[in-house]
Amino acid sequence: MSKPIVAITMGDPAGIGPEIVVKALASPAIYEIGRPLVIGDAKRLRHAANICDAAVDIAVVEGPEGAAFEHGRIDCVDLDCVPKDLPFGAVSAIAGDAAYRFIERAVELAVGGRVGAICTAPLNKEALHAGGHVFPGHTELLAHLTGTEEVSMLLNAPGLRVIHVTTHIGLIDMVRKIDAGLVKRTIDRGNRVLLSAGVERPRIAVCGINPHAGENGLFGYREEEEKIVPAVEAARAEGIDAQGPLPADTAFFRAKRGDFDLVVAMYHDQGHGPVKVLGIEEGVNITVGLPVIRTSVDHGTAFDIAGTGRAGEASMLEALRQAVDLAPRA
Repeated sequence: MSKPIVAITMGDPAGIGPEIVVKALASPAIYEIGRPLVIGDAKRLRHAANICDAAVDIAVVEGPEGAAFEHGRIDCVDLDCVPKDLPFGAVSAIAGDAAYRFIERAVELAVGGRVGAICTAPLNKEALHAGGHVFPGHTELLAHLTGTEEVSMLLNAPGLRVIHVTTHIGLIDMVRKIDAGLVKRTIDRGNRVLLSAGVERPRIAVCGINPHAGENGLFGYREEEEKIVPAVEAARAEGIDAQGPLPADTAFFRAKRGDFDLVVAMYHDQGHGPVKVLGIEEGVNITVGLPVIRTSVDHGTAFDIAGTGRAGEASMLEALRQAVDLAPRA
């Protein structure tokens, strides 16, 4: 079975993306299991390699067909859209537009079957918007570019997997948006991705919205009974091992203990908080429901240390490994 080609988007060029990409590909580990291809800006990668003192060459290629995929040489589809003097650590419309263009090209390659998966370095939402691309984040942008109506964000950290019903919206809007259908579809997507990953019968915990999962109407306005209970019952009727609504604090404790394979979080911070406490440097973000495989680091652009060479590549390496694991084989 051939090693899958993974298109790696460089992320916001003013952030740590170029550095963590170079650091990850300076290691032979990924080349042993896959074929990495960077979609980015060759000048910026060379600059990052100098900053990180990485012993790699940056080779410009037109596409995967011209890549060598050899350790010591980073193959780059060079969009040549980043000024040489672009400062690190600052929001920039140019950088935001470049990050968008990297993703756009990677999606074209993936949808066209020329790469098996996409792995993304972080972008900056403010810069993305300044560049004229008004999306809440990578997840929504990828859904738009692939024509996908609904996707889910799944975070995978050491000892814990979390899928989100909602992500980049405010709490009031979150309560309004959630309904039983959306919760059920999220449970289904989580169940499918675990089955594809080899989990024979996924055990799924479904969080409530309110403290103590509403405690029979004591907190909130019975959102759990209206929006979550019917979804869990429908999932169980189809043979899915789903439990809930559970108080979030209990659900995450039990999942980390090993009682569950996946937690369904209702909103962004409910799911992100526990994952990042457990291991932000090793966490991976997987977009579930796209027609292409996409994984990502589970951290931001870290403008405060961008351009210093201090950024760690552990999350990027893990995201690349999971992209390889999930990608189809020829």
